[in-house]
Amino acid sequence: MLPFARVTIIGLGLIGSSVARAVQATMPTVRVTGYDADATVREAADQLQFCDDVADSAGAAVIDADLVILCVPVGIMGDVAAEFAAELPADAIVSDVGSCKAEIVRALTEALPNATVIPAHPVAGTERSGPEAGFATLFRHRWCIVTPPEGADPVAVERVSEFWRRLGAQVETMAPEHHDRVLAVTSHLPHLIAYTIVGTAGDLEEVTQSEVIKYSAGGFRDFTRIAASDPTMWRDIFLNNREAVLEMLQRFSEDLSHLQRAIRWGDGDALFDLFTRTRAIRRSIVEQGQDDDVQDFGRTHG
Repeated sequence: MLPFARVTIIGLGLIGSSVARAVQATMPTVRVTGYDADATVREAADQLQFCDDVADSAGAAVIDADLVILCVPVGIMGDVAAEFAAELPADAIVSDVGSCKAEIVRALTEALPNATVIPAHPVAGTERSGPEAGFATLFRHRWCIVTPPEGADPVAVERVSEFWRRLGAQVETMAPEHHDRVLAVTSHLPHLIAYTIVGTAGDLEEVTQSEVIKYSAGGFRDFTRIAASDPTMWRDIFLNNREAVLEMLQRFSEDLSHLQRAIRWGDGDALFDLFTRTRAIRRSIVEQGQDDDVQDFGRTHG
């Protein structure tokens, strides 16, 4: 039995359009309604036909839904939920795909005090954005972390979990605050570092007369891929998960100072030990299927 019959997706960018496509591919009898605040995105969604219907307002989109998924920047989750609060069916479950959960739980339960709110975070994405960027297999073999608030209905939690399993994801359940600390180190801090390195290289570009870009090696190119992610989304993530990010940033700063001392004093053993440990972590990620070991990250050299 399918967990839901009528799914509404609000926000039709990379993640939202991928959810819609994945539902079409894995649960073709489920009716998908989409909505986006941007009229040009709604028009593109209509042309791409990854929704059965594209509504012209948030309220119209949710009117007969039994699952509503918010795929909008985390900073406006509460405002968007308030737009459809009056039209939301009493038995509908409201979820999302945001990357910081404690603040989203607060915003959604405040905007929808009588609704069943079961947030989730599919840990998947690319540096591309927009409805054209989505694809049905984005969530396959990736983790989706379901983060129910305290006291949530276990049946509702299982329905949301089963929905993501149907899309091909592996599902884990966490408390919202725990999720935010985990993602601060595995996702948010790496993005902050990437934005910083690429920004520094951009500042040096004039000094080096284009040599930074011209001779960028694989490591720098990989940072630029991360730093090309949607700026609105990442601004909101850092502002809404600031405590966990600042905690992890402090820990990183301390580790970076230790590495700086090792280089200054020629402590090769310390460097070798660190690099050996980090190499083992990379192997574990590949072994667990969260990435593959394609040579040069799959780049072609023809």
